[in-house]
Amino acid sequence: MHDDHDSPLGRWEERTELPLFAASLLFLASYAVRVLAHDLAPAWRDACLAVTVALWVLFVADYAVRWRLSGRRLGFVRTHWLDTVVLVLPLLRPVRMVRVYGAVQRRRDRPRLSLHARVITYAGLTAVLLGFAGALSVYHQEHAAPGASIRTFGDALWWTCSTLTTVGYGDVTPVTWAGRLIAVAMMGGGMALLGAVTGSFSAWLIQTFAREDENRPPAG
Repeated sequence: MHDDHDSPLGRWEERTELPLFAASLLFLASYAVRVLAHDLAPAWRDACLAVTVALWVLFVADYAVRWRLSGRRLGFVRTHWLDTVVLVLPLLRPVRMVRVYGAVQRRRDRPRLSLHARVITYAGLTAVLLGFAGALSVYHQEHAAPGASIRTFGDALWWTCSTLTTVGYGDVTPVTWAGRLIAVAMMGGGMALLGAVTGSFSAWLIQTFAREDENRPPAG
């Protein structure tokens, strides 16, 4: 939900959306380096951790400023539930690409893509970012756990793809409670993304066929 662009909250969000999106990608990159670079020197590992913590503090400060500017207290939490979720789970911040696109389009006055194309594009980009973040998270929790079947990042990517697409082969599965919580979130995200894409594609087909029927000359 976007607030009035002329309000203090609206102006703050418009000015900070793109820089914060870049910060979220840097957060994801620093976390990925710490998780995947096992031979990284301790100094570099500490630097990545410092970047990760500093960016999370930045996200908390942004949330606090927007909560203060809104003047709605609990109402802000209800209407900005996605912001609240990604504050607790900052790896999901890149998923907010829809809001970034909105900020860009407000500066350009009009969208370049049709509604259906935007939905499919958003869903595709969100699936990639959500899948990468989910694979990192489940690999971090699982690879050293006793009896784990997700031992490599490749295993985590395979598990993520089968989970997001709701296929669920079951050849690799999380064994830790944290990994299973991530799995539940990935299942919900996969179902939502699949529903958004199929619904938008179906609506586009219906509109296309209806337009063809309208343009077709009457039978003689």
